Amino acid sequence: MKKQSFKKVREGDKRTFSKVITEHDIEAFAAITGDFNPIHLDGNFAKRTIFRGKIAHGILVGGLISAALTKFPGVIVYISQTLDFLKPVRVGDKIEALAEVLEKIDKRSELRLKTICKNQWGETVVNGEARIKILEVKDSGEESPRKEKTETA
Repeated sequence: MKKQSFKKVREGDKRTFSKVITEHDIEAFAAITGDFNPIHLDGNFAKRTIFRGKIAHGILVGGLISAALTKFPGVIVYISQTLDFLKPVRVGDKIEALAEVLEKIDKRSELRLKTICKNQWGETVVNGEARIKILEVKDSGEESPRKEKTETA
């Protein structure tokens, strides 16, 4: 197998993905994961907490990093991810997930990346580090099945 996609990536390369968090996103995430913590879903309850209102699931926000990672060339396989949740995210916040290559591990076609999510004010809300592997797939002459949805804010 060729390593063409991996060779295209350089230390310092960055990829981003942006999304406005919606009420539907939070409700769908709760339904998919079974995490019905009232801090995310019950406004009356959430008002009585230190957050003074509902907040998005931290893992929902951290999950946006996955979308940024798929912007690197090749087929991406997540190996590991650390996440520090620094600030709450609320409905209507525009979150930009950023992945920056810190290190290339040539013999395994892996990347070590700094991962950050920032809100519309440039505040870091999630900070972490990821490792991914770039798989090479032999060309079949067909287009990639990866579908990218353009996010409109």
